[in-house]
Amino acid sequence: MPLIIMRAVERFELEERLPVLPLRDVVIFPYMVIPLLVGRQASLAAVESALAGDRWIFLVAQRTADTQDPVAADLFRVGVVGRVLQIARLPNGTTKVLVEGVARAKVTRYAPTDQVLRAIVSAFALDETAGGADERAMARRVVTLFEEYVALHRRLPAEVVALVQGTEAREKQAFAIAAHMLVKLEARQEYLQAASIGTIFSLLADTLTSEIEILRLERKIEGEVRGSLFQNQREFYLQEQLKAIHRELGQEEGEGFDDLTAAVEKKQLPPAVRERADRELRKLRRTAPLSPESTVTRNYLDWIVALPWTERSDDVIDVARAQAVLDEDHFGLVDVKDRILDYIAVLALVGRLEGPILCLVGPPGVGKTSLGRSIARSLGRTFVRMSLGGVRDEAEIRGHRRTYIGSLPGRVIQAMRRAGVVNPVILLDEVDKLGQDWRGDPTSALLEVLDPEQNMAFNDHYLEVDYDLSQVLFVTTANSLAQIPEPLRDRMEIIRLPGYVDHEKHAIARQFLVPRQLTAHGLDPKLVTLDSDVIPAMTRLYTREAGVRELERRIARIARKLARRAAAANQVVPEPMHVAASDLKALLGVPPFEAEEQTLEDRIGVATGLAYTSVGGDLLEIEVAVVRGRGRLQLTGTLGDVLKESANAALTYARSRATALGIDPEFPKTRDIHVHLPAGATPKDGPSAGIAIAAAVVSALTGVPVRGDTAMTGEVTLRGRVLPIGGLKEKLVAAQRAGITHIIIPEGNAREIEEIPADIREGLHFHPVSTMDQVLAHALRTARLVAQPDIALAPAVTH
Repeated sequence: MPLIIMRAVERFELEERLPVLPLRDVVIFPYMVIPLLVGRQASLAAVESALAGDRWIFLVAQRTADTQDPVAADLFRVGVVGRVLQIARLPNGTTKVLVEGVARAKVTRYAPTDQVLRAIVSAFALDETAGGADERAMARRVVTLFEEYVALHRRLPAEVVALVQGTEAREKQAFAIAAHMLVKLEARQEYLQAASIGTIFSLLADTLTSEIEILRLERKIEGEVRGSLFQNQREFYLQEQLKAIHRELGQEEGEGFDDLTAAVEKKQLPPAVRERADRELRKLRRTAPLSPESTVTRNYLDWIVALPWTERSDDVIDVARAQAVLDEDHFGLVDVKDRILDYIAVLALVGRLEGPILCLVGPPGVGKTSLGRSIARSLGRTFVRMSLGGVRDEAEIRGHRRTYIGSLPGRVIQAMRRAGVVNPVILLDEVDKLGQDWRGDPTSALLEVLDPEQNMAFNDHYLEVDYDLSQVLFVTTANSLAQIPEPLRDRMEIIRLPGYVDHEKHAIARQFLVPRQLTAHGLDPKLVTLDSDVIPAMTRLYTREAGVRELERRIARIARKLARRAAAANQVVPEPMHVAASDLKALLGVPPFEAEEQTLEDRIGVATGLAYTSVGGDLLEIEVAVVRGRGRLQLTGTLGDVLKESANAALTYARSRATALGIDPEFPKTRDIHVHLPAGATPKDGPSAGIAIAAAVVSALTGVPVRGDTAMTGEVTLRGRVLPIGGLKEKLVAAQRAGITHIIIPEGNAREIEEIPADIREGLHFHPVSTMDQVLAHALRTARLVAQPDIALAPAVTH
């Protein structure tokens, strides 16, 4: 039975039983001419069957493209009756077929055969009864949307719009738009199956609206990406040009920037520091290399990369080894060594201990600085020394702000860079020599550095990021606590290093100083022999110090003389050399001190006091003379205000106790009193000479001599009370060195005697007193008052 199909004004008559060509991912519309590549056997057989007849074929889409041999259930029911226009055999075995879609058709049923799948089809014309103004308006809107769709879509040529606009028939226009819609197979099949032209336009309008919104968004994103890429490409191009220019000028700025970027990437920085470094890198990239700002930024990044942020050295947690190292480097200093060993023991148990702040206080030359180096060696840590003497600017500690090219971080951050690890031992040397002026107070800046609660986030003005100092072991040194502000002193653990007694100096010289100086001057210590009395003679006749610095200089001078003697002899094999005590005058010159400079004779009006100075303890000879006059008190010897007040208090005490002491109560009317402290060029101050001045005044007024083997220290009040003083250990060292055997001390200091090392107490008799009457009972050869019995605190050695 023939099948009649219509397309516009064209009428076609053909058989209703047509060969079927299944299409994968393709929907063909009427008026559409398209080439197809056919390779499946069933499809080739369908094309051959069409060619054998009148070239009519039924074109229908598969529901699933993956089906290799589709059957009736795998195909849609609506397709297009088409004509085979041209066929070409390709070398690869496939066939290229050019087909034209003529009209829609609907499958009544599929009739499979052995060779070709055939379909009995019926005409499926569009319903054109629903025309009118609405349909024309919809058609125009669809065409307008399609124009925008083509303009936004890169895969559709602009000629398609002209083709659609040049078509007058709405049916052909609708199918042309549907044929060029790049949408899913199901949507295209829905267009083909639509019942009317109005339905097709409605479906197209909905699809075009949605697709245009998506395309607009894609264009926006693409524009942004393209803009970013263009900017990056532009920057890359300019950077490459800049590199070429620098290469021509002999400058490799680009490579330096790359190296700096790689160093920042490699460095394990805290998040906040990494963010700041990345920001500075971006700024450096945009800055001209020859501008000052570029130099400032580059120097800042160099500091960020050079500082240790996570690098640390492994602590040597071995108490026995630390003890051996400390004993090897220093003789004595038991208190300091015990504190360090305690720290190491706690570190072994806890694993991590916030760094304590140790302050080593003592006279020059007692080994404070070298002790800090030994602490680092005993812990296996890096040692860095930072001298604070004469520092007056607060920026020296906290750094300078990056407002000019020469700015630098503070000394603390510089020390961390030299250390290279986050847990070094940093020695803050001469912390008591810090000054202050209009530029700031460095001691206030140290409050944050030396506070374990704050230094975990130390903020340097140059870095402007927090730096963790909590793992650093800070050790400070000072000669005197008087110049250290109280808030700073409160943050440190004070450990006093007293001056060495003679036998300690002898041991230090033999074990450390002599071998070191001989080796430094090219001599073999095994070939140089010093008699046993050489070192004692040097300490007694050529030095007067709490430490051993001058002693080492004297030993170095002897080593130079011996080296000169060896060089003059021009010996191939060095001969042994011997030094006796009698050779010291030839080697060192005339002794500057006498062996018995401190006389132990009883004298009237002369008392021996004990003083504490920045170089250790010292003896203070106080002379009082009574002459005719009108009661005037004269004080000489470069005395400070406190010492002058002590002299006035002592005189008032003597006047108030004149009758009991056997002194004429009217002596102020006829006598002047002159108090003098020798070494007038040396300033003297402090209250601890009060009882010595009072004893000398009473001795001069009564004519009773003061015992020459007795030294005293203590503050006196108007009523004769004796108050405690400081620096007792250093004063006792000076007394022992001078051969003093009896020491009068305030009763408030009696508890400190047990803490004095036994070698210092050896040979000393202690007399704790609470009143001046007790002082006079011990100090004057013939007591003027009945004294109270002594307080026995320490065992006395009988001579």
